[in-house]
Amino acid sequence: MKIIFLDALTLGDVDFERFKKFGDVEIYQTTSKEEVFKRIKNADIIVTNKVVINKEIMDNSNIKFIQIAATGMNNVDLEYAKKKGIIVKNIAGYSTNAVIQHTFALVLGVLNKICYFNEYSKNEYPNSKIFTHIQNWFEIKGKRWGIIGLGEIGKGVAKLAKAFGAEVIYYSTSGKNKNKEYKGVELDELLKTSKIITIHAPLNENTKNLLNKNKLSLIQDNSVLVNVGRGGIINEKDLADILDQKNIFVGLDVFEKEPINADSPLLRSNKTLLTPHVAWISMEAREKLMDGIYENIKKFINN
Repeated sequence: MKIIFLDALTLGDVDFERFKKFGDVEIYQTTSKEEVFKRIKNADIIVTNKVVINKEIMDNSNIKFIQIAATGMNNVDLEYAKKKGIIVKNIAGYSTNAVIQHTFALVLGVLNKICYFNEYSKNEYPNSKIFTHIQNWFEIKGKRWGIIGLGEIGKGVAKLAKAFGAEVIYYSTSGKNKNKEYKGVELDELLKTSKIITIHAPLNENTKNLLNKNKLSLIQDNSVLVNVGRGGIINEKDLADILDQKNIFVGLDVFEKEPINADSPLLRSNKTLLTPHVAWISMEAREKLMDGIYENIKKFINN
């Protein structure tokens, strides 16, 4: 078997040695659109995180198995793969705990103004006339926390938000998710009444531009909005406009285009806390991811 890793750089410092027992392994740190055909020409198995595998690529290769090194599967034409008899697997749930933790890192980072206070402490605090520096922030306890997308990650966030003393409500983007423990509401109600809003939904036809200018304008002043789902769920141009008009504070780990465009106004806003799509990359999560990839390839070869 010939196994090709197309974008190993996105996986970090993980162990690739064990895959060599399955056959010939080639590891590419990154792969451009123009390089895909040449690299997978004689491959039996390919592992991709973000490299797109479409109909044209499948028609011009002998791929038998595609392993997506992620949970999301939108970079592979799944319907055409099925027609071609190509097996496609993802790794579900490997980063649940990591994303839950990062959600709180962003919420608390924004809410408690951690970056601002850090900067102040290093530059101005030594010359302060008093022992403190008053800036407004609010406690989670007693506030309404709205969750968009109550899957495994959303439920994990809800559990911890409740432990902090928040009242948790949720909006199901599919309309199918029912939960007896938390109150389900329509999106408008969630946006109008929540002081903290976190997004944990996939990007699909129901969620693309879900939070546009009209919806974002419903959010209360001095509220916190965090997105660890997918970038396209929030319309970034509309968000930038709203941030100019309202006192909303935002934490983003995902963006419409990744990396984010250098001219994005979100980079210059003092109301945003940004991280470069890292909610999933805890050491433990990446170990689970690689274990899952190994087991999937092993099963495919054994079958």
